[in-house]
Amino acid sequence: MRPALNELVEFIRQYYQGSEIIQLHEPRFDQHEKDLLIDCIESTYVSSVGKYVELFEHKISEYTGSKYAIATVNGTSALHVSLLLAGVERDTEVITQSLSFVATCNAICYCGGEPVFVDVDKHTLGLSAESLEDFLRSFGEVKNKQCFNKQSKKRISACVPMHTFGHPCEIDKIQAVCEQWHIPLVEDAAESLGSFYKNQHTGNFGKLAAISFNGNKVITSGGGGVIITSDRDLAKTAKHITTTAKLAHKWEFNHDQVGYNYRMPNLNAALLCAQLDKLERFIDNKRRTAEIYQSWCKENEITFIVEPEYSRSNYWLNTILLANSDEKLEFLEYSNAQGVMSRPVWTLLNQLVMFENCFSMPQTNARWLAERLVNIPSSVKL
Repeated sequence: MRPALNELVEFIRQYYQGSEIIQLHEPRFDQHEKDLLIDCIESTYVSSVGKYVELFEHKISEYTGSKYAIATVNGTSALHVSLLLAGVERDTEVITQSLSFVATCNAICYCGGEPVFVDVDKHTLGLSAESLEDFLRSFGEVKNKQCFNKQSKKRISACVPMHTFGHPCEIDKIQAVCEQWHIPLVEDAAESLGSFYKNQHTGNFGKLAAISFNGNKVITSGGGGVIITSDRDLAKTAKHITTTAKLAHKWEFNHDQVGYNYRMPNLNAALLCAQLDKLERFIDNKRRTAEIYQSWCKENEITFIVEPEYSRSNYWLNTILLANSDEKLEFLEYSNAQGVMSRPVWTLLNQLVMFENCFSMPQTNARWLAERLVNIPSSVKL
C-alpha cells in the first residue's frame, strides 16, 4: 500500500479529532430535535397521524421543488410504491444499474419485476445513458407506446437510475432515452437529498422518485423515506395505498384495494422537521469537507471522486479510487484497524445469487469501479 494512504488515515483522524472511532457517517442532533420530539410525544400523536407528517411533506416538497411529497417508513418502501405507480408488475423488466444498494433491486422484485442491468459511467458512478441506449437498440421495440424486449417478449416497465453516493447521474440524457422508448423513469434518489443537476433537484426528472432518511443519510430520523412527484393523481394514489388503502370515514374501516402500511410515523417526522432546518448547513459543511479531501488527495496523488459536470452534489459519502483490488483491500484492513471506518462499494447486484441470472449488459465500468472504490468518513464536522 502506498505511504500516502497511511498518511490519509492519519489526516482523517486529525480532521475528525476527538473520537476514538471515526464513523463513516454519523447523525448530528441537538436540542432542536429534542424539543420537537418532546412536543410530538406530549401531543400523543406518535403514529402516522399528526401535524409533523404534513409539515415534513410540505418542507420536502418546497425544498426539492416537487409539487407533492408522500412520507413513508423508509426509502425502500418509497421506491416500491413508486415502481408500482409507474406500472411495474409481475413478469415485466426494469432496467437499472448493478452498482447500487440491494434495496434498488429488492423494490423491483416486490412488484414482481425482473431487473435488467446496464453499465454505469465512470465519471458519475450512475447509470450510463450510452449503455441504456445500446441495450434498447439491440433488444427494444415499441408497440402501442410501450417498450418490449424483443428477445424475452417482456414489457420493459421502468428504468431506475441511482444517484450514487449523492452524485447526480446524467439524468437528462437518461430521461431523453426513456421518453424516446416510452419507458417510465423512476429515480432512486435515496442518497441524493440536496443534490442538483443543471439547477434542478434530483428526483424531479422522472415520474416519481424515492429518497431515504436512514440513519446514515445526510439527515435522518433513524429510518424514513419519501416519494416525490409533480403528478397530482400519482401523489393522491401514493398517499392512499401507503395508508392501507383506507377510505376516509370518521370511524369505519373500509379499504378498496390491497394497500401497504407504509406511512411515516409522526414521531419520525418530528425528528426530520428539525433536521430539515439544518439541511443547507449540513450540506455546506459536507461540501467543505469534500474540498479539503480533494485538495489533500491531489497533493498526495490519490484520486478523489468529485461531483460530475453540471452538478452540485451533497457529497453524502466521500470516495477515493485506488489502484486495484489488492490496494483496496489493504487500505480497508489498515484504516479500519486504526479506528477510521472505510468501506468498499456494494457487491455488484448482478453478482448476488438472487440476481445472477438476470440479463446484464457488459459491466465493464461497474466492475472496474467496484474493484477500486472506497468510501471514507463523511460526517458533518462539528
